[in-house]
Amino acid sequence: MKVTLSERIKQLRTLHGMNQVDFAARIGVTKQCVSNWENDNVLPSIEMLVKLADFFRVSTDYLLGRENTRTLNVGNLTEEQCAHLRLLIQDLEKTNPTVIVYSKDRGPQDRS
Repeated sequence: MKVTLSERIKQLRTLHGMNQVDFAARIGVTKQCVSNWENDNVLPSIEMLVKLADFFRVSTDYLLGRENTRTLNVGNLTEEQCAHLRLLIQDLEKTNPTVIVYSKDRGPQDRS
């Protein structure tokens, strides 16, 4: 089932441990604005959609529910750190089987 933008915003906000007031303050809008997005009353502007994607470090397609791929930027990690990360991902896959594709440029990508 496709996730809606309103669901995705709320999901990401709560995963980051923020209430609507704190989240609104962090991105420079009102609590009412966040509430309207999450209740599917109003859509964020294109500029705000990009700001939200940057804030949560996800793609706009992920926010819009067009894809479920989550990426992790490993550009600043060493090859050794990336190797440790690959091992961690393998351990996580054993407890939560999903397909994760790893790329040095794009990082691990959840393909579930």
